Amino acid sequence: MLRILFYITLLFLPEILLAGGSSGATATFPTSLDAYGDGDFSAQGKGIGEILSHRMSVDPFNLVGSLIFLCAILHTFVAGPLRAKAEHLHHEHESVMQQQGASYEEIERTTPMKVHLLHFLGEVEAIFGIWVIALAAAVIGFYDWGTFKHYMAHTVTYIEPMFLVVIMTLASTKPVLKLSEKILGVVAGLGGHSPAAWWLSILTIAPMLGSFITEPAAMTISALLLSHQFYDLKPTPRLAYATIGLLFVNVSVGGTVTHFAAPPVLMVAEPWGWTLGFMATHFGWKALLGIVISNVIYYLVFRKDLAALKPQEGSSDGDEEGTPVWITLVHLLFMAWTVLNAHEPPLFIGGFLMFLGFAVITQRYQGESSLKAAVLVGFFLAGLMTHGGVQAWWIAPVLGSGSLPDLLLMIGAAILTAFNDNAAITFLSTMVPGFTITAKYAVVAGAVTGGGLTVIANAPNPAGQSILQKYFPGGVNPGKLALSALIPTIIMGLCFMGLPTVSEESDPQRHKVSVPTESSESG
Repeated sequence: MLRILFYITLLFLPEILLAGGSSGATATFPTSLDAYGDGDFSAQGKGIGEILSHRMSVDPFNLVGSLIFLCAILHTFVAGPLRAKAEHLHHEHESVMQQQGASYEEIERTTPMKVHLLHFLGEVEAIFGIWVIALAAAVIGFYDWGTFKHYMAHTVTYIEPMFLVVIMTLASTKPVLKLSEKILGVVAGLGGHSPAAWWLSILTIAPMLGSFITEPAAMTISALLLSHQFYDLKPTPRLAYATIGLLFVNVSVGGTVTHFAAPPVLMVAEPWGWTLGFMATHFGWKALLGIVISNVIYYLVFRKDLAALKPQEGSSDGDEEGTPVWITLVHLLFMAWTVLNAHEPPLFIGGFLMFLGFAVITQRYQGESSLKAAVLVGFFLAGLMTHGGVQAWWIAPVLGSGSLPDLLLMIGAAILTAFNDNAAITFLSTMVPGFTITAKYAVVAGAVTGGGLTVIANAPNPAGQSILQKYFPGGVNPGKLALSALIPTIIMGLCFMGLPTVSEESDPQRHKVSVPTESSESG
């Protein structure tokens, strides 16, 4: 992977050096979908292959940008082996140095650079950011420096990664976690606070909170509580993977009760006029039903493994004196401020800076900060969005194919989501003209349903992986994650498409009154 990255950069090095001082007008990048002039291709009976071939001939960069994105995706599959290789080399170095009587400080100071490099390349959160280097080289080589700078500064919007860093940090604070644990503990108490009861409580209730406190916050709370109440008990590898797969799918669909908390829903809510009532009646209750069905099936399959888990005796979280209620309330106010101003970075970042000051003053009641983990997750999402911004040339035609029935459109959206953030899929669907209400429903249903298949499928997934990957030797395996999430993904798809869906009468845009034109009045 590193060689490929180097060769791509080297390939465009002459153009980069020549473009380095360029400050002229920037090219339109990425190419607008309207600029391809293939709007009537479908009417002419031309297939997706011909449309994509035409778009590559209009802008050859399309193929290069997508190949770089593919390399980044493939890199995620080898992240685990790279980290394992780094650990192996580090242990070898440590053994040799210990035989020579070296101190711990000397061992760490003399660790070969290759070990650090492999460890860095094996960090999932850094992968897409690393491949932005190759993307930058390609854009500058095809266009110029000004084009790349304009793309990064004005075309791609990084509000969501910034928001994720803030809300993840707030949701992982000790007062918020203790409150969440008490609330979920009430439900777990119905099962005697057994590991199985906690497992069911967390995987059922916490994901639904995503509809109100946003999905990244729900994922953070869910993963941290599962870490303490479940993964610390050392479940079997099969159960460990089944749980993280279930968690990712549940959180992805758990934000569909409302129209403001889940990124893939947020992208279509305003353009399509989808309100709180529309989401609750057409998506929310089906999501809850699917979550319950999936959890029950997994519980029945793994009931023996769950029963074998024994709570740790005498464990303590260091909160013997308790957190004052007013401190918890202040934390909740900061979270509410962040959620309400989620689209205004100056407001939620300003509030976050004030929170950091408050956390210093009340550090006696604050747990260990997760700011570093949150920043890495934000970096992951920002890198993914940077690559995803140049993939519209092939995603939009696939979504807009008029020959696809709603069921296949839903399945196609779920598959596309596995290789791109689901918010990007729904955003691109708003650009497809002539979408019926049933087609709109199918795309969003597919996007949220497929949001648990991979780490990159849903924005909160990297947060969950960052918190839980220490329980998976060598990191979370992408193939095993996909297999673990497959059954709940199918169940969610059946709930969304098998139960009564939508009709033309339920389309919020159907009742919009069109303003008569001057010509129609004169006619």
